[in-house]
Amino acid sequence: MAKASRLSGFPEWLPEGQLVQQLVEDTARRVFELHGFAALETRAVEPLEAMLRKGEIDKEVYVLRRLHAAEDEPDPGLGLHFDLTVPFSRYVLENAGHLDFPFRRYQVQKVWRGERPQEGRFREFTQADIDVIGRDTLSFHHEVEMAVVMATLLGELPIPPSVIQVNNRKLAEGFFRGVGADQPDLVLRAIDKLDKIGPARVRGLLVDEVGLSERAADQCLALAEIRTPDASFVDRVRALGVRNDLLDEGLEELAAVVDGANARRFGSVVADLRIARGLDYYTGTVYETQLVGFESVGSIASGGRYDSLATDGRQTFPGVGLSLGVTRLVSVLLGRDLVTVSRKVPSVVLVAVVDDASRDDSEAVAGALRARGIACEVAPKADKFGKQIKHADRRGIPYVWFPDPSGDTVKDIRSGDQVPASADSWSPHVTELRPTVSATPSQEERP
Repeated sequence: MAKASRLSGFPEWLPEGQLVQQLVEDTARRVFELHGFAALETRAVEPLEAMLRKGEIDKEVYVLRRLHAAEDEPDPGLGLHFDLTVPFSRYVLENAGHLDFPFRRYQVQKVWRGERPQEGRFREFTQADIDVIGRDTLSFHHEVEMAVVMATLLGELPIPPSVIQVNNRKLAEGFFRGVGADQPDLVLRAIDKLDKIGPARVRGLLVDEVGLSERAADQCLALAEIRTPDASFVDRVRALGVRNDLLDEGLEELAAVVDGANARRFGSVVADLRIARGLDYYTGTVYETQLVGFESVGSIASGGRYDSLATDGRQTFPGVGLSLGVTRLVSVLLGRDLVTVSRKVPSVVLVAVVDDASRDDSEAVAGALRARGIACEVAPKADKFGKQIKHADRRGIPYVWFPDPSGDTVKDIRSGDQVPASADSWSPHVTELRPTVSATPSQEERP
C-alpha cells in the first residue's frame, strides 16, 4: 500500500488535540445555552447563487457535483457552505412560520473554504456561531449582547487574554461618503487589506482604483488608525472634520456597544475603526477578536449585524451574530504549546487482568465503575502487572485496579499508593473524572 499523504488544510488532531477541541465546543454549547440560544444544524450544501452574492468569496467555494454524472446531466449549482450565517438565513426563510422571533440559535458545525492553508487558515474547519434574528425589526441591544456572550465564552477557556474589536459599518460608510466616496464598499475592501499590504499600498488603492482624492484617502487612513477602549473615539472622529448623518448614527451605535459591553464585562471590547469585515451583508456593528500576543494569527471570532441578508421580498429578517473559529483557536493552542492536557484518553482507571480465565471478573469491575460514571478500560492482555501498569502510564491513566478474590485494591501509579477498594463505592477525585485542559505555564512559571 502506498504511503498516505496528508491533505493540506484539512486538520486532524491527535487524541489529546481532539480533547482540546471538545473542551472549546462543549464550553461554547454550555455558555450559549445559558444565554438562551437553541441548538441548530443546517445542511452542508447551499445553492451557489445564494453564496456568491455575499461578498468576495467566489474563489473559495467548493463546488459539489457527482463523480459519475452523465454528460447531459445539469449542473446542480450547489457548493459546500463557506460560513454558517448564509445557511442560517436561508433556514429562517424556509421555517419562519414555525419559529418564534426574535429567534436565538447556535451552531457548532464544519464549513469549507478553498483558502491557501497557513497558520490559522484551513480548507475544512469548525465554527461555533450564535445569532439573534428578528422579523422586520431587531432591537439594537442584541449587538451589545453578542459581544458580552462571546467575551463570557472566551473568559471561560484556558487561553491567553482576548479582546473583541468592534466597529460599525454605518460609521464607516457615512465617513467614506462624507469624504466623497461614491462606492464606500470599495473603500471598505481596501481598508480591510491594511494588515496584509500596509498603509502605503492601501492609499494607492484608494486613490488609483477607488478614485478618492489624496486628502480623502489620508482621512480614511486616519480613521482606520483610531482605536480606543471607550467612547473617546467619537471626539477623535469628529476632529477629522467629516460630516454625514449616517456617520452620526454609526458613532452613536458604536459608542453604545463599547460602553454597554464593558459595563457588563470590563475591558472585553475596544473600538477599532480599522475593522471592516469583507462580506457585503454586514450593515451595523462588526466584530473581530484577537488573542493578545498572537495578533498575527488573525481574528478568532468575527461577525456583525446584517439587516437584509434574509428576505423573501415581503418580509425581512434582520439579525446579528458572532462566529468563533474553533479550529483556528485550537490550532493556535496546540501549535504554540499554550495548553496542557492531563491525559489523552477518557479512562481514569485501567482494570488489570490476572489471567485470561478471570477476564470476566475484570469486566465486571469495569461495568460497576462505569455504572457510577467512572470511565475505565480493561487491560488488553493478561501480562505481568508491571507491563499492565506501564500500559496505563503510557496512556496517562492514573489508576490501576487489581481484582482479587480476597479483596480488590487500586493503585495510584503516580504516587505509588495502593489501597483496598470496592467498585461499588470507590471514586477518584472529582477533578480526575475527565481529562482536563489547562493553560501551559509561562517559561517564568515553569520549574
